[in-house]
Amino acid sequence: MIGIVAELEIRDGKQAEFKGVAKDLMAKVKANEPGCLTYQLYKKRGSETTYIFMEQYASAEALAAHGKTDYFKAAQPGLGACLAGAPRVDYYDIVE
Repeated sequence: MIGIVAELEIRDGKQAEFKGVAKDLMAKVKANEPGCLTYQLYKKRGSETTYIFMEQYASAEALAAHGKTDYFKAAQPGLGACLAGAPRVDYYDIVE
């Protein structure tokens, strides 16, 4: 399994727009990607502009398929318009 934490800093005033696009994306991922075991947005405590997506994929193939979906590609401009900078994305391997 592959874990991902993507940290996103959102421009102040763009939080509602960001959350709308992110929630729509989350719903589509959860409904259409059985290989994506977790896809959840969190807001950092004490911050109004720092968010993370916590993601877990069953395989490298599931992760690759996620990035190729039409809805993921369609969400990128909307998410990008809200960002204050480049996302920080960290990849993790499961420890069993």
